[in-house]
Amino acid sequence: MSWQSYNQSLLRYPQFGFSLDLSLMDIAPGYIEALAPKISKAFADMVAVESGAIANPDEGRMVGHYWLRNADLAPTEELKKAITEPIAALKDFAEKVHAGNITPPSGGVFQQVLLIGIGGSALGPQLVSEAIGQNARLPLYFFDNTDPAGMDAVIAKLSTVGLAKTLVLVISKSGGTAETRNGMLEAKAAWEAAGLDFGRHAAAVTGTGSKLDQYAKQLGFIATFPMEDWIGGRTSVLSTVGLVPAALQGLDIDALLAGAAAMDAETRKQDAAENAAMQLAIAWHSATNGKGEKDMVVLPYKDSLVLFSKYLQQLVMESLGKEHDLDGKVVHQGLAVYGNKGSTDQHAYVQQLRDGVNNFFATFIEVRKGRAGHSIEVDPGTSTADYLQGFLRGTRKALHDSGRKSLTLSIPEVTPFHLGLLIALFERTVSFYASLVNINAYHQPGVEAGKKAAGAFLETLTQVRSQLTASAKNAADIATEIDADPEDVYHCLTHLSANGEVQIAIGASPAEDSFQL
Repeated sequence: MSWQSYNQSLLRYPQFGFSLDLSLMDIAPGYIEALAPKISKAFADMVAVESGAIANPDEGRMVGHYWLRNADLAPTEELKKAITEPIAALKDFAEKVHAGNITPPSGGVFQQVLLIGIGGSALGPQLVSEAIGQNARLPLYFFDNTDPAGMDAVIAKLSTVGLAKTLVLVISKSGGTAETRNGMLEAKAAWEAAGLDFGRHAAAVTGTGSKLDQYAKQLGFIATFPMEDWIGGRTSVLSTVGLVPAALQGLDIDALLAGAAAMDAETRKQDAAENAAMQLAIAWHSATNGKGEKDMVVLPYKDSLVLFSKYLQQLVMESLGKEHDLDGKVVHQGLAVYGNKGSTDQHAYVQQLRDGVNNFFATFIEVRKGRAGHSIEVDPGTSTADYLQGFLRGTRKALHDSGRKSLTLSIPEVTPFHLGLLIALFERTVSFYASLVNINAYHQPGVEAGKKAAGAFLETLTQVRSQLTASAKNAADIATEIDADPEDVYHCLTHLSANGEVQIAIGASPAEDSFQL
């Protein structure tokens, strides 16, 4: 650590109050020069993506999330309209909901929103809501899993105000995503049990002509908004996916988009030394040897950014966790992400970070402004904001003294503009890093494999149900009858037992457990 190193390793965008400090990443002299050919290729790859090249050959589609905050960059007039027209429509929709021009069938006004989605269709809106939605016009609740007990708990919270006053927003590009479909059907059942017309309480964000689009028409949803195939779920927060719920909350979506556009403009420049996204990508490459050899621990020192690490888990890990590179070689690339918030982590896992396995680098996120308004002194001359800054600086130093690398991102406060700034920074960093390690950041074959395996289990479950009788059987008996794996059958049976569909008699081992109706 030195004053000289800090000055040489700090990249600032003073007009935004943003800085990136890489002084404690210990990037070796000459490292960036050695990467120069790959850096040049990464810049060229980004130009191609933003120009509309097919970036996801698996699905034959472009990747256009960068156009969302500057529609003039879209390669065709048709694509530009696909961005600007939905934004105008969703703003109009939110204004009408707030003004009481779009109302529940029973009268009054909508007072809260239930968002049903999974992955990027929930994580992005959750991040935005937690970060800048504290004074929302309409509070936001989520079905973001297919856990029935979790959904029951949310319905109970909604019932305080009343389902009749709740607007439901269903988000799914295809309309076929099982978790989202299940959540929608559970919500529909709850509304109907309360004697309410679900369709007249619902809106959707989905692909044109999708299963959900057709279902919305069938049930007479209040509104639908398009979700384009060139928007991936993990980069959809600044599309209709994130903007519709943000507008319903009354948030400044123009400022959110402006922040992302501002960071895009800076990180579009092809000077690596002045490009924060490229600097971050190089730091990741240096810390992990370009092979994901270390994890990234994200430590935002601000409660409102507590979900930022969770958001980055999907953005980074789904983009970079790949078995094959672009040449078809098996590489098993990736960058594991975890984190919570400071200074909470100092009472959780910072002990291991400092003294345990040195298998990570830390990303500190500093928010310089403590609070709006006056702060008391909790010690003579010292406020709680002083303590928070002290813990950040102290933890950073303690980690470095123990040979642990870290970088620090700083913003003045958490506003819509600065949240957009951070989102855009990490989106482009992921794309640059993927180019540096020669992988495709825009597909997710592992996710699809998991969905297929889940489907196979559900088919087995249906077959197991059909073989149950009043006579006791074990897993092997039923596996023989349906030509299935006995372990798969056993897990089906224990699931059915836990949910009251069959009775179980525990034996000396799973093989000797028996089940009957």
